[in-house]
Amino acid sequence: MNAPARLAVVGFALALAGALATAVLDLPAAAVDLPAAVAENLSTSGVEHPVTAVLLNFRGYDTLLEIAVLLLALLGMLAVAKPEAVAPEPSAADPMLRFLASVAVPLMILAAGYLLWAGAHRPGGAFQAGAVLAAAAVLLHLAGRLPAWASPSRMLRLGLVGGFLIFLAVAAALLAQGALLRYPPAHAGALILLIEAGLTLSLGLILAGLFLVLARRPASPRAGVGEEGKS
Repeated sequence: MNAPARLAVVGFALALAGALATAVLDLPAAAVDLPAAVAENLSTSGVEHPVTAVLLNFRGYDTLLEIAVLLLALLGMLAVAKPEAVAPEPSAADPMLRFLASVAVPLMILAAGYLLWAGAHRPGGAFQAGAVLAAAAVLLHLAGRLPAWASPSRMLRLGLVGGFLIFLAVAAALLAQGALLRYPPAHAGALILLIEAGLTLSLGLILAGLFLVLARRPASPRAGVGEEGKS
């Protein structure tokens, strides 16, 4: 890229940054006191933590679409992945890394379960729990105990979409009441826990899949020929 083009790009970036800063600084005062509104309706949300109440109840359709975006991102990666790429068998990793995985992964699964349960009344929930499960899967792969993904099996595909389907089924069932994801106060807590339990597994698989799909390697016919020649 020549100098005039670089200056043009830098000038455009600075102008865009200035426009965004001006727009943010000129934002009018909020017409509604959202924290007060959330606190006022928290008792009917089914949970005790305001963030969980917003994400899974008051603005649950936003979270539903976020899960759909993550799932579509992984499906897109699987669709454009090179067909000749293969999932290598787990290779022998450093013994210390394998020991770390054997100790840390059970604790990470336990932590994910705690984050899922604690999300109803303190910081936590499905996204945090799913991220911990995904990190455990990545650690297992780096330790040579979990292969990369070549083509997800039927059970794995069900796990990937299960949380989204549960969320969608609850939304469809509640649509008969005239509003999307408006939980009955008496059953709100149980429905949110059901959704978050499904999302924890699905999010863990989706986030892990975004790494494990990229961990595939292209098939190497020459390597196979060389190995046959040596034998």
